[in-house]
Amino acid sequence: MPLSLFYLAEQWKKLSFCTLIEYLCLEHIWLSFQGASIEMKMPMSFISVILLPIVGNAAEHAGAIMFAMRDKLDISLGVAIGSSTQIAMFGVPFCVVVGWIMGQPMDLNFQLFETATLIITVLVVAFMLQEGTSNYFKGLMLMLCYVIVAASFFVHVDPASLRKLLLLFA
Repeated sequence: MPLSLFYLAEQWKKLSFCTLIEYLCLEHIWLSFQGASIEMKMPMSFISVILLPIVGNAAEHAGAIMFAMRDKLDISLGVAIGSSTQIAMFGVPFCVVVGWIMGQPMDLNFQLFETATLIITVLVVAFMLQEGTSNYFKGLMLMLCYVIVAASFFVHVDPASLRKLLLLFA
């Protein structure tokens, strides 16, 4: 049965409204994170790479956990890895184009630390998924890798922010 244009238009309206509400909530969260970063002396890279994705993708994480508990590992992996793939293939380039349109300088020139972390993370996940089986030990290893990445982003000092700090005191 073909969908009517009226039905599709209504669904697009609902989707647009939900996207707007999510944007406003995330904008409020982002401003809160900036204040928390200053107050708790926590690096913004840690907040934006570790904390914000956890908060922003909580529903996805819950869905992936529910599918994993029902022994639907393929769906669970599709949810978990698909989201990362969508961000890497669409989200980041889209933000660069929108930044270019807005006159905000953005590029895909990631620093060495972020690039190395991304490559190591992709390799670890690929090696874990290579056999097509899972067990608690592999899950524990992936969780410990996440903790290591989180800790490294917490102690890492961004060279650009360090230059800004040095210019303030010069």
